[in-house]
Amino acid sequence: MNKSHKIFLVVAATVFGIGAVGIWYVASGIDPARLTQLLSSSVKEATGRDLRIAGPVSLKLFPALGITAEQVSLSNASWADKTDMLTVRHVELDIEVLPLLKKEIAFNAINLSGVEAHLQTNQSGDGNWDFTPPVSLGGSAGNSTQSAANSSSSDQVDPVDPVRIRSLNMTDANLSYQSFGSDRTLIAIPKLSIVGRSTKTEILAQAKYANYQLEMKGTTGNLHDALDDWSTNSVKMPIDLSLMVNGKVLNINGQIDKKPKSLPTFDLHLSSKSFELGPLAGSAALAGSGGKQVAGSNSNKAQRKFLFGEDVLPFNLLPQANGKLAINIDELSFPGRVPMTAVKGNVVFDGSNFHVNDLSFGLGKGSAQVQASVLQFQGLNPTLSLKGTAKGFTLEQLMDAVDSGTKVKDGDAELAVNLRSSGTSMHQLASRANGAIQVSIGKGSIDSQFINKGGDLMITVVDAINPLRKKTDQTILECAVFYLPMSNGQIALNNSIGVVTDRLDIVLSGSIDLKTETLNVKIDPREKSGLTTGVNLAGLVKLQGTLLNPQAGVNKEGVVNSAVSIGLGILTGGATILAENAKSLATKSQPCKAALHPWPDIYPGAN
Repeated sequence: MNKSHKIFLVVAATVFGIGAVGIWYVASGIDPARLTQLLSSSVKEATGRDLRIAGPVSLKLFPALGITAEQVSLSNASWADKTDMLTVRHVELDIEVLPLLKKEIAFNAINLSGVEAHLQTNQSGDGNWDFTPPVSLGGSAGNSTQSAANSSSSDQVDPVDPVRIRSLNMTDANLSYQSFGSDRTLIAIPKLSIVGRSTKTEILAQAKYANYQLEMKGTTGNLHDALDDWSTNSVKMPIDLSLMVNGKVLNINGQIDKKPKSLPTFDLHLSSKSFELGPLAGSAALAGSGGKQVAGSNSNKAQRKFLFGEDVLPFNLLPQANGKLAINIDELSFPGRVPMTAVKGNVVFDGSNFHVNDLSFGLGKGSAQVQASVLQFQGLNPTLSLKGTAKGFTLEQLMDAVDSGTKVKDGDAELAVNLRSSGTSMHQLASRANGAIQVSIGKGSIDSQFINKGGDLMITVVDAINPLRKKTDQTILECAVFYLPMSNGQIALNNSIGVVTDRLDIVLSGSIDLKTETLNVKIDPREKSGLTTGVNLAGLVKLQGTLLNPQAGVNKEGVVNSAVSIGLGILTGGATILAENAKSLATKSQPCKAALHPWPDIYPGAN
């Protein structure tokens, strides 16, 4: 070793030694009680909540700067039903020293055990995890709002740097969540391990939710380094994860790329032999609430104005990015439902635009193809389009997929949809809809449960046509066609709904205004059983009211045109069909054929 190298090593060792002694001296003079007070006051200033440390607190310097605490708790929101939002039995913090010199916080490791977290929302939809300070009343609310909007806009590409953690280990954790007016959801997390290595991060997470056992494991690129470089350098993040739900595995593979001052791009692949989506759907609903109640979750029908709700849809949860998510799942199921098979397609993000391209899947013996898009989903007026077709399945298979307790037999079915609209709520989307939907159903049998579960609209229509249907358990369906053309939220029914049963020919005409959801529909039934009394009631029944509160009434025009002597009390009491006369029996009516429109007119390429 030459002389210059020796001198350098001696100087370096001396500087390191002096620094270590200095840090030790400073640390040895820190009173644990004073350290506890400092931590508590810092948390109080940042969150407005009280941090309490009931157990001992210790500070160590070697091999790294570390803090250990016992019996740590964070107080809850004033309106919450529990005193503490978070309690932790044991906390270990391993802190990086150099970032402290730049007034930044970065952790080599955080170790937690015995965690109890209680999350909930109040009647206003506020979450107890929201530490945002209230807006002052000094007239600056508008400025604060504008500032927040500007901040949100400017941070869409590169967000504010978060606190960085190289490794996180958590054991024996329990999470509870309760939205206002709902039951509490409990999730146990036996183990969560996120360990940063030189070029990768290893992930192992285990959870128990209801009857589900969940596990995620695998690797990603180094998350700590990626966060460091996110805004300043190019980041390439390989993804190789597997998500297991009750033993069924979903593989997640691909890569996320990020360049400074630009949106992230990704190319990810989801593949599985068999996977169940139930618990993930519940988690998405929880995340989608964002601390707010899910639309319609606790709303009373009497308080609602429209069937299609006015709650704002969570389009803002869609991420702004550029990339593709390829899906290839052999069997995808929900609990208690018939599984979807051969699910394939691509989900594409293009900035603020979201596309579902060539999604195909099987259901029973049938198959479906879907294309959809949401344009400018971060804007004030997102535009949506949906095109699709489904064929080769039966009404029986479809109802088994929705509700296996409903007894429906056969009923070959086909569907086509081509709709376009814009808006931020279901009511806006319905009131601005353009396009058409058509459903065709062949011969089958339907029990009364199917009708009873069809909602107020179906029950009102069926009872108005044939109140005696309650005396039989089944209805034999010959055919049914529903063609619903829409123009700016207006549905014109020009004999475009036709139903034929073993006893009835039924044609519906009139209009439905989706802006106000008002109904003006004439029901034209013809009895086929031969039980006639010389009175023709065709055209006397009218469906009015709204989609939310439909009512059966009397078509006055039909009464005048029929010129029959019949007490209207019989009509409103429900005895409407048994008095069909022999003349109607001789009338050759084909309601289904008259209502059916060419399938390619709705969905190009459909048969």
